[in-house]
Amino acid sequence: MKKRIRSSPRVRVEGGAREIGAGPAGFAYDNERPRHRVEVAPFLIDRTPVTNGDYIAFMDETGAEPPMYWERDGEGGWVRNAMGRTDEVDPSLPVIHVSWNEADAFARWADKRLPTEPEWEVAAAGASRDRANLDELSFGPAPAGTYADSCAECGAVQMLGDVWEWTSSDFTAYPGFAAFPYPEYSEVFFGDTHKVLRGGAWATRREVIRASFRNWDLPIRRQIFAGIRCASDDV
Repeated sequence: MKKRIRSSPRVRVEGGAREIGAGPAGFAYDNERPRHRVEVAPFLIDRTPVTNGDYIAFMDETGAEPPMYWERDGEGGWVRNAMGRTDEVDPSLPVIHVSWNEADAFARWADKRLPTEPEWEVAAAGASRDRANLDELSFGPAPAGTYADSCAECGAVQMLGDVWEWTSSDFTAYPGFAAFPYPEYSEVFFGDTHKVLRGGAWATRREVIRASFRNWDLPIRRQIFAGIRCASDDV
């Protein structure tokens, strides 16, 4: 029997015709444009990122590998040895340094899925970078549920900052995409090889991050400050 995990409460996101991407004014990277309309069915998304505690339950049951930089402490627990320091793994913190493959496996184990890229951006509507864990100030993610006074319109918290969040989507061009300032910035990475991450992390610069910002990486990569937020169909 599957162990019950202390998963984040889910919030409902309304569906319908929604706009995603960066508008024509102001700075944005070429892959964020043009802003366009998408149809999204109603769905549920975790209110907070997946925690270390939840990920430990996943490892205990499935035998999955620990996140990058985790080591056994000799007494059955876990420590994180990175950036010149060793810390006990705090079960309340968002899990970090997991690959897309691991994030997808966790989501399926939890009877959920990773959100699509449009779903993630729709869920992030209203999230503010002015009240978020950014700019390398904290040297790591804040506990899940922090910044509850600055949530997205749907009620999800920490959509910006703390950890990059894997989506299920491949990194592809938006309809009407135009390369700028040169094709090698984004266009050469389009296709089914790279997966999209959203939301920024604790080390992301505040003036850069926004709900439309698209990051991408190979599904096997774990070195980035990447974590998990699960979604599920609204049934």
